[in-house]
Amino acid sequence: MTFSMRVLLAAAALFAASTTLAQADNPDLIFKKTTVWKFLSPDHKIGTYGIDDPEVEGVACHFSVPEKGGWKGWLGLAEELSQASLSCKQYGPVKFKRKLEQGEEMFSQRRSIFFKRMQIVRGCDAKRNMLVYLVYTDKLIEGSPENSTSTVPILPWGNDPPAKCSEWITE
Repeated sequence: MTFSMRVLLAAAALFAASTTLAQADNPDLIFKKTTVWKFLSPDHKIGTYGIDDPEVEGVACHFSVPEKGGWKGWLGLAEELSQASLSCKQYGPVKFKRKLEQGEEMFSQRRSIFFKRMQIVRGCDAKRNMLVYLVYTDKLIEGSPENSTSTVPILPWGNDPPAKCSEWITE
């Protein structure tokens, strides 16, 4: 087996492993829009996704992230940009499943094969009884200051009084 064949097989194995790992936590794809058209390879796109907060019933978030096309993007070898947009809303009665910590990770996704990942973390603004969600990207060597924040006021739903985030999210 030639060196180039071994490299190609290793790249394919890494792509398959990263795809399998990502599918365990995959959010729902809402839609994608092309931002840069490519002639013979996949286009660059912006993907918009939805995810329910796994620890707080009644809250969902939507985020948009750029996705590299080209052959490197297709193989899963491209390092994705650090940009992300986030919006979270209450869609039912808010119920906490367990006690949480301020700034605890709600969702994480790889943005490169080894060193970069996007995270959505949550916290509580006790004074206003609001959940606060932050999306950012970190990198082993140098992170990115690019981020987006979304707040969810916890409102009464039906006859249920609103939950107090300060009783469920602690420092």
